[in-house]
Amino acid sequence: MFDFPVPTIDFASIAPILIVVVTGMVALIIEMIRPRHANSAMGIACLIGLFTAGYFTAQQFGQPDSETLAGMFVRDRFGLVMQLILVLAASLAVLFSDGYLRAKRIAFGEFYPLLIWSTAGAMMMATTKNLLMLFVGLEVLSISLYVLAGMSRTENKSEESALKYFLLGAFASGFLLYGIAMVYGATGSLHVSAISDAWTNGIGYQHTLLLFGLGLMLVGLGFKAAFVPFHQWTPDVYQGAPTNVTAFMAAGSKIAAIAALVRVLDGMLALSDYWMPALFWVAILTMSVGNLAACVQKDVKRILGYSSIAHAGYLLVAVLSHLSNPAEIGFGAISYYLVSYTLMTVGAFAIVTLGTKDGREATGLQDLNGLWQRSPYAAGLLVIFMISLIGIPPTAGFFGKLYIFNDALRAGLTPLAIVLAVNSIISIWYYAGIAKAALVAETEGEAPSRPLGAGLATAGTVCAAGLFAAVIFLTPLMDWLMGSGTTSNPPITASVQEFARK
Repeated sequence: MFDFPVPTIDFASIAPILIVVVTGMVALIIEMIRPRHANSAMGIACLIGLFTAGYFTAQQFGQPDSETLAGMFVRDRFGLVMQLILVLAASLAVLFSDGYLRAKRIAFGEFYPLLIWSTAGAMMMATTKNLLMLFVGLEVLSISLYVLAGMSRTENKSEESALKYFLLGAFASGFLLYGIAMVYGATGSLHVSAISDAWTNGIGYQHTLLLFGLGLMLVGLGFKAAFVPFHQWTPDVYQGAPTNVTAFMAAGSKIAAIAALVRVLDGMLALSDYWMPALFWVAILTMSVGNLAACVQKDVKRILGYSSIAHAGYLLVAVLSHLSNPAEIGFGAISYYLVSYTLMTVGAFAIVTLGTKDGREATGLQDLNGLWQRSPYAAGLLVIFMISLIGIPPTAGFFGKLYIFNDALRAGLTPLAIVLAVNSIISIWYYAGIAKAALVAETEGEAPSRPLGAGLATAGTVCAAGLFAAVIFLTPLMDWLMGSGTTSNPPITASVQEFARK
């Protein structure tokens, strides 16, 4: 008889992901029982499942770091925080999707399971140091998003966005898989911890394979994070996909890609002389191209698409700052900015869905004209999100950028800090344009709009309240994100702390 080793499985550690996967199955069963019914049962089931997953994730804070499932799953504070942010993003998307899908006249039975499984794939990416599991998580995330992007089957732009996303995404996945194969050929292991050892103790051909593998993997992850020059898909896909899908895509895929990038680069610190200069310039290009291109757009979803590219650049600055000196600069800035980015981006896209009525979706800047007359509360929420995206106090967007700026200076990446500040100033132009369209401009003719439903109002309120709560509880939130006994969070001056408390 053959004696096959059975890996030890800590089911408590992987419970959040399992719960999310099962929640998607439950939503699918509900759709099978009541096909094409306009009911909220699937949404409620998804929210219950996501809240349960969030609860089990929160219960694991304070427990020691560990790996399970033959090293394919890792439990640490960074992974737990990323899972909670992903659950938050998915919950917000579910909250406002029901009313939007009704107004869009989309048979939404497929939406909820695919959204939930996409979240599960993102959670897998954030909680593994195994390259094969990273690829599996990426595919679960991506395949679900490919289908979601094309859900509006009667619109050519939705079909085009799905096809473009699929073709370019498959191309990028090929790069990632080939990179993983080369790294495995050089190390004989799929665990990222083996990469630095192979670089330090390996011979010439191993070094070559590792460098080529690293380059190909960065291309694949750069596509998912929308770094320049792998960003071309972003504005077209964001504009063509249903807006609730775009909202989750902008947040969920970004969180997963940044978390995976941190995991991979942390295992390749021995190769930092090669990837650090390259990513230094990628960060500059990503911030600059995203902001400059957004300034000339006339469609709100395209503006926010280019805006998400710029924010990917800001997050890359945070990642490089952390990895320049992991012992002194923790991942607090990364986590805090991802929380604020999720709230303000999902919130902004949620308000944009108000321009949907009788199957027609209007997302041009002119379609926001008179929003303050039709829905003063929604207009106020949109202004809050724009203020936070710019980075104006007292919103979380300001302190998120402040933390990244401070980390970059501490890491000696002063040019990146300067470029970040300059690009934040440039972004005022197009964010202020969105706020002006909603608050100042008058409606020309009849603008398509729908009532501010309970789900959308709740999602918008949660996002806006979260942006201010993250400032009011700034210090305890940063302490919680980092945890005691971990790397120090970025210091903040006493005057800024006092400002935050006020």
